[in-house]
Amino acid sequence: MLFFDPYYLLFLAPAILLGLWAQARLRSTFAEAERFPTKLSGAEAARRVLDSAGLYNVTVEPINGFLSDHYDSRQKVLRLSPKVYSGHSMAAVGVAAHEAGHALQDARGYAPLAIRNAAVPAANFGGSLSWILIFAGLFFSYTLVWVGILAFGCVVVFQLINLPVEFNASSRAKTQLAALGIVHPSDQRFVSRVLGAAAWTYVAATLQSVLTLAYLLFRFGGFGND
Repeated sequence: MLFFDPYYLLFLAPAILLGLWAQARLRSTFAEAERFPTKLSGAEAARRVLDSAGLYNVTVEPINGFLSDHYDSRQKVLRLSPKVYSGHSMAAVGVAAHEAGHALQDARGYAPLAIRNAAVPAANFGGSLSWILIFAGLFFSYTLVWVGILAFGCVVVFQLINLPVEFNASSRAKTQLAALGIVHPSDQRFVSRVLGAAAWTYVAATLQSVLTLAYLLFRFGGFGND
């Protein structure tokens, strides 16, 4: 059984540990950067970044949750969590500028973002149905197992494409915050720490999907079969 297979835990252990560490680091780094105030709120900083690029059509809205911030490329809406939207801190403007960086990518036709957005339907399909197909295949047809593994491969591809998109958005954020005078160069380290901590969460998610795929190939590819 997959849920009780010690090999599954063995394969996933590095990603699980990295994910726990990354989440803890992000929370602590965000809390630390919150102690350093800024004149602008996260929403105001995002608005300034967007306006500087002529993206007046992109709106900035609040959304519930902790660090639930994201950019909706279909509706052209940048949604910020309460602490980021209303917060006047290095943490808030850093995260807000990162999300605004995605809007800049969208407006300028950043290829990896376009590829990632195109891969979303396949990744959603793979994430929701892959395990169902795999379990069904154990009872009905082994072909379904491989269809499920292939479907999960779409998740892995999505995660791999997502990494450069997120790194590039953070790079754009730091550049814009400095160029627009929102964050003084001497304070850039606080923004860099928050965005760097967030980057580790993306790395952990990618590693988890890659190791899960490796486990599936090990278990069903013949290498882990008795």
